[in-house]
Amino acid sequence: MKVAIISGSKSDENIIYEAKKTLEEFGIEYKVYIASAHRSPEYVKEIVQKVNAEFDCIIAIAGLSAALPGFVASYSILPVIGVPVDSEMFGLDALLSITQMPKGVPVASMGIGKKGAHNAALFVARLFAQKDSQIKQKLIDYIKAEEENIRKINEEL
Repeated sequence: MKVAIISGSKSDENIIYEAKKTLEEFGIEYKVYIASAHRSPEYVKEIVQKVNAEFDCIIAIAGLSAALPGFVASYSILPVIGVPVDSEMFGLDALLSITQMPKGVPVASMGIGKKGAHNAALFVARLFAQKDSQIKQKLIDYIKAEEENIRKINEEL
């Protein structure tokens, strides 16, 4: 199972990195693309057509007006997860754009920035864990480790 990460700008590399790092923890194969719904719409369409044939899910990272996740979803039947990027309006502009999709064009939305990218990758892991026992076990181990970390913090208080 594979996920495509499509980002609207190379300047979002730190957000992309967070998604990649988390996907790698779970052994999930991915490929990164940089393409803008506004500056290169035909290229985005080409990418999505290729992704539709070769991938199982899409993480779309976008800031400002954040049209990319919705634009991608309009050309795909794959699950699309939008990650808003912090910008001049603290990422709220992107968040609202991603969450306010019209009826019939669903896009799942995560939080703003790196944490959103991390959670997008975790969401992919949860989707893929339904059919992949190795990812499922890694996810169970991840959740246990998170709880152990919280317990350890409390022991040190």
